[in-house]
Amino acid sequence: MDMLIILTYTAMCILIFKAFKIPLNKWTVPTAVLGGVFILSAIIFTMNYNHPYEKYAKEVFVSVPIVPQITGTVSSVNVVPNQLVHRGDILFTLENTQQKIALAKADAALAEAKSGALQKNESLLAAIAKVGKVQANLERSETTYIRYRDGHIKGGVNSPFSEQQVNNKKKLFEADLAAFDGAKADERRIRLITESTILGENTQVAQLKSAKDKAKLDLERTYVKAPSDGYPTQVTIRPGVRASSLPLRPVMTFVPKEKRRIAGLFWQNSLLRLEVGIDAEVILDAVPGHVFSGKVVEVLPAMAEGEVQATGTLISSSIITKHGYAIAIIELDEDLNSYNLPLGVQGQAATINHEHDIMHVSLVRRILLRMLGWLKYIYPVK
Repeated sequence: MDMLIILTYTAMCILIFKAFKIPLNKWTVPTAVLGGVFILSAIIFTMNYNHPYEKYAKEVFVSVPIVPQITGTVSSVNVVPNQLVHRGDILFTLENTQQKIALAKADAALAEAKSGALQKNESLLAAIAKVGKVQANLERSETTYIRYRDGHIKGGVNSPFSEQQVNNKKKLFEADLAAFDGAKADERRIRLITESTILGENTQVAQLKSAKDKAKLDLERTYVKAPSDGYPTQVTIRPGVRASSLPLRPVMTFVPKEKRRIAGLFWQNSLLRLEVGIDAEVILDAVPGHVFSGKVVEVLPAMAEGEVQATGTLISSSIITKHGYAIAIIELDEDLNSYNLPLGVQGQAATINHEHDIMHVSLVRRILLRMLGWLKYIYPVK
């Protein structure tokens, strides 16, 4: 871009010398050269300082690797590559006969457990009724035993109840007491089984419900769906392909539909005037002669050239010597989709900081950017 300024100034000097027939001598030529040095230096310095230019600008986008959550064989592919799909649309389907069988078995086991829980409730009611019956027998036998015992003691030798009869009634009472204790124990056992709950539900039923939910989830996971609105691209899977749930083996690439953004590479001294919210202009190799306006929406807070991680490898000195660039994200006012451009197009960009533009050299920057855009009709120069 600096070369364009110099060439433009040179062309203007030639035109002035020709138009006004200025002689070429030891005064006019040095004046034009020295004047150009001072004027162009002032313009270039002020322009580069206040309106940074990014020689490398490229559209960046996020792709989502599609990995099924269960392993299986692809039975059908339900999308066409590079066609818009909506969130929840089925991308491809895995063979799911095994999952259907597992769900049916879990459903049957759950129904059996629910029936068993009802039977246990009935068993508890029966145990409670038995306790009541045994308790009534106990009370009756206890009353009879006390009556025989007291009558024998009070009557003495003239008692209507013999000692043998008293002992028999005592044994009947003790037998009913043991039966009562046994019935109470059975009731407690059945109550513990019946009333064993989690969140108000029978524990066995709750376990089988979870097993059914897991089987249902596995069946649903055989239908791999779009995570958002977007485009499945470069779809190479076909029926019969074995799809693994390992995250290292994605089977499809999905590009979400998002607002398209341009990332620009800036020298670090450009950070003095690079601010979020300032205007920006972008030219693309794919659209010669057209300037896209936009705004800087983000300046990334970290540079990858300075990144280190905790590993077993020592940090190389090449990391220190490698030059780092600041990256700014630009959102364009126009929709690039209307130009039928693929994602990842490249070009150049310039930011316009009007607040500090005292000499109004932003006009020069914008003219130069348009000149570069026109040159792209011939060759996409940087």
